[in-house]
Amino acid sequence: MSLSTHALDTATGTPAVGLGYRLTDSAGTDLASGVTDVDGRGPDLAQVEVGAGVYRLAFDTGGYHRAAGVSGFYPEAVVCFEVTDPAAHHHVPLILSPFGYSTYRGS
Repeated sequence: MSLSTHALDTATGTPAVGLGYRLTDSAGTDLASGVTDVDGRGPDLAQVEVGAGVYRLAFDTGGYHRAAGVSGFYPEAVVCFEVTDPAAHHHVPLILSPFGYSTYRGS
């Protein structure tokens, strides 16, 4: 299975550059971590092999907003998702602002 993410900051209308993230499995084992690149993408996730199961992709939104000099409400955005088809590509995007975030099953 391949995994990717893309974070967009709707308050600035730009990719969320430098947003820290961590991928863990259902046992809490760290599988990958990094920061989003200049396009708001998480390049470290492409190297992770994951099978069927439940995973958590946690984004350090508090650190991201503090670095930008912005006061936000959510210190962390956690996206919990389940992989049922390990052969499929799974894209887990994050749309964020200082006072909200959303996600969806991307392609």
